[in-house]
Amino acid sequence: MTVGRRSCGRQLQAALFRVLCLIPTGLPVRSVDMQRTTDNITIRQGDTAVIRCYVDDKVSKVAWLNRSNIIFAGEDKWSLDPRVDLITKGQLEYSLRIQKVDVFDEGPYTCSIQTKQQPKTSQVYLIVQVPASIYKVSEDITVNEGSNVTLSCLANGRPDPSITWRLLNPSAEPLEGEEYLDISGILRTQAGRYECKASNDVSNPDVKYVNVVVNYPPYIKDAKSSETPVGRLGILQCDASAVPKPEFEWYRDDKRLTNSAGISIQILGSRTLLVVSNVTEDDYGNYTCVASNRLGIHNASLFLYRPGTGRDISGSACLTQSLWIFLASVTCLFFKC
Repeated sequence: MTVGRRSCGRQLQAALFRVLCLIPTGLPVRSVDMQRTTDNITIRQGDTAVIRCYVDDKVSKVAWLNRSNIIFAGEDKWSLDPRVDLITKGQLEYSLRIQKVDVFDEGPYTCSIQTKQQPKTSQVYLIVQVPASIYKVSEDITVNEGSNVTLSCLANGRPDPSITWRLLNPSAEPLEGEEYLDISGILRTQAGRYECKASNDVSNPDVKYVNVVVNYPPYIKDAKSSETPVGRLGILQCDASAVPKPEFEWYRDDKRLTNSAGISIQILGSRTLLVVSNVTEDDYGNYTCVASNRLGIHNASLFLYRPGTGRDISGSACLTQSLWIFLASVTCLFFKC
């Protein structure tokens, strides 16, 4: 490291000697005000950088260098970069301006002067910052409940950005994870829109989203029996939660029910209704609602009963897992009955 610095120092000294020899005398140039120069300048990519060099009238030659490359010798421009020019205000300033700064502009810049006694230099290091940018993020995914899930979010920037994750549910609390978010045994409650945010305080954070769908078998969360007099309309209701959405079937004893005279089966998303249009004595009894998808099956018993028999219809009906219902439902799933 020391050898490299010495080599760089020798190259800079040689360049300065070469520049100062090439600059003609008599130019309106000044000595550097060492008290007003800045050691480091931090600039955002795309902005304009002005590297200040304040001078007086005690010297004959002055130049700007980037590493060992000559940018300006006096007022003669050596650089071919059209983004670079000089700012000279009267006899007091010899500053370098770089427009639309990019990362390759980062590095040391030297304002060099020649006085009657000896050469002097003032060096400024230009630091270029780049806003955080996410360049790769996981695609939207669908998984089964209980699976292990890894979401990725890769970003770059200068300085290196920090990455945070949130699940955009009502609480939207931060999750533990950086470039990779690991979820072991994902639950249905962990489905939703995940936000990845990359930030490094250079500009506004960059944000990307990943949608995660979690499949799970049906669960009948509400089953409502019906207390209905003879001759009136009776409605049994069954609500299920499932992803993918469930398919519904209705049974009376061991017989699958279909739409027919006096009976209507309605399916409204995750809800199904069994409607008996004109209840008779023969319609009273036990009915079974079956919800299924490719991950599983769930059923519940409901009752259509005459008033005064004392059944409680305010709560959920008794849930059952009888063997004949399971076998009948599975058979229908395979043979599309």
